[in-house]
Amino acid sequence: MLDNERQQPEDQDESEDTTSEEGSEENGEESEEESSEAAEEQQTANRRQRRDRGGRSGEVVLEPPTEPPPAPRLYEQFKKEIVPTMMNEFSYGNMMEVPRLQKIVLNIGLGEALTNGRAIEAASKDLTIITGQKPIVTKARKSIATFKVREGNPIGTAVTLRGGRMYHFLDRLVNTALPRIRDFRGLPRRGFDGRGNFSIGIREQIIFPEIDYNEIDKIRGLQVTIATTAKNDTEAIRLLELYGMPFIKDTVEA
Repeated sequence: MLDNERQQPEDQDESEDTTSEEGSEENGEESEEESSEAAEEQQTANRRQRRDRGGRSGEVVLEPPTEPPPAPRLYEQFKKEIVPTMMNEFSYGNMMEVPRLQKIVLNIGLGEALTNGRAIEAASKDLTIITGQKPIVTKARKSIATFKVREGNPIGTAVTLRGGRMYHFLDRLVNTALPRIRDFRGLPRRGFDGRGNFSIGIREQIIFPEIDYNEIDKIRGLQVTIATTAKNDTEAIRLLELYGMPFIKDTVEA
């Protein structure tokens, strides 16, 4: 009897030890989970701080805009000033007959891309900075042995602007970029193709203030083509003149 009585408290002690061990294990697991959660929160906080400071490399991280972009100034000018003016000058019966901008295409030809693999990347970066839109890579349509060009080789890059970006680019081109051309005296009128489209050849991409001279690898030229819905060159010239395009005058006073 005594042995049985002595064994009972020992069993109780064992049960108490097991329960205490289980409780300590649960507490240990909870503490590990809490520590892991705290570590994750600390990591996310550090990431946010690095992002706010500009990242490890020191690059500025741009946040998404909270407000919509402003309305194109030239489009408002077209509706309020250009449409009534051209309706009076060309006697249009309907305001929908007034010619308007259709698209603007920027193109950079890169013959050096056959030997310089980084030329396409550099030119695409310049067009992206100038237009705010990612360009496409143009490829050769057929092989030309004289120029050592094979079908499918990348030979240039181009971007097409429509809508608001088209008007914003034309505004910057007319009022900011063209006056920065060296010895600029106006644009010649021979750039029209007879169907209302106008092409401009620009020798240096650095006339655009968005381009940093210290970050480019080479001075490159580009071609800007402005496509309109005009029926002839006379209407297209007048449309672009009302937008502020600085054309050379036909007659020069003595």
